[in-house]
Amino acid sequence: MENAAKAPAPRVAVVLFLLKDKSVLLGRRRSSVGDSTFALPGGHLEFGESFEECAARELREETGLEINKTEFLTVTNNVFREEPKPCHYVTVFLRANLADPEQLPQNLEPEKCYGWDWYDWDHLPNPLFLPLEKMVKSGFNPFPDH
Repeated sequence: MENAAKAPAPRVAVVLFLLKDKSVLLGRRRSSVGDSTFALPGGHLEFGESFEECAARELREETGLEINKTEFLTVTNNVFREEPKPCHYVTVFLRANLADPEQLPQNLEPEKCYGWDWYDWDHLPNPLFLPLEKMVKSGFNPFPDH
């Protein structure tokens, strides 16, 4: 168990399927993990925070967007062994809609993201960030009326 002592502890990430018509909001990552892949908005769960609070905070910090109703979808277990810095994330997936459908996403953390855009669920860009890719390949559909 010598290596176990050096292994990083799993962390909790909360990500958000922000839906608009039949599109989902994705950003292209600038990160040591999953660099240049397309990912959902989200980030690390902070101490004492609910999943819903984390999703709303991260979305506001990254895009300036506001949401009104958040719904829990699922949890996945993601181990990134091949990354320059291996890591392990338990990823909580939520779904929400914009508080105001006319809001436009801003890139408020350009050091972490190349930009945000809406992508049709049936024509997603590539490559997708591993947790999202696993969801898509499983046949998951974030739209409530699919």
